[in-house]
Amino acid sequence: MFRVQDTILSDDIATARFACDLAKCKGACCVVGDAGAPVGDDELSHLKQAFELLKEELHPEARKTVERQGIVQQSKHGLELSCCDNEECIFVTYEDDVAYCAIQKAFLEGRIEWEKPISCHLYPIRLKKVGETEYANFEYINKLCSAACKKGEKEDIYLSEFLKEPLVRRYGKDWYDEFEEKCKEMRIENSKAAIL
Repeated sequence: MFRVQDTILSDDIATARFACDLAKCKGACCVVGDAGAPVGDDELSHLKQAFELLKEELHPEARKTVERQGIVQQSKHGLELSCCDNEECIFVTYEDDVAYCAIQKAFLEGRIEWEKPISCHLYPIRLKKVGETEYANFEYINKLCSAACKKGEKEDIYLSEFLKEPLVRRYGKDWYDEFEEKCKEMRIENSKAAIL
């Protein structure tokens, strides 16, 4: 583990190579799992606005799910996005056989000013707050992440670099600069240890 300001991060965030490969994973992180993406109280108004804007574009099952249980639901871990049959996120939309986030698509088209929940933007990094300290872990799930890890290896892209935009969004540029410097130091240390 290493620390950047008030955040403690798992070492693999600095050392893993990762680059999403939608052609291979088909957007599985939006459709596979037993719970919805974590969301914060400060994101609820954005989610409501997004649902009102996009509901006619979403799958009918997503609209029925929201009628039954709302856009978010409370779990023992906190607030989570609702999912259809506990799998597909209510905001999933498809282009051919690839799942995309309807919120992010609308953001990229300039129809909404908020990109998507920060937990989705940061995935596969997951955050957990304990007191004033935030913990960040690389949540590696083979069937979701293996293609991205292979692509990251092939293209020599580190997870910390691939997630620069959401990390800056979450923590700010000064934090990210300090974080990336520590990541580089850890990679050098790992290279030296591998030689010995």
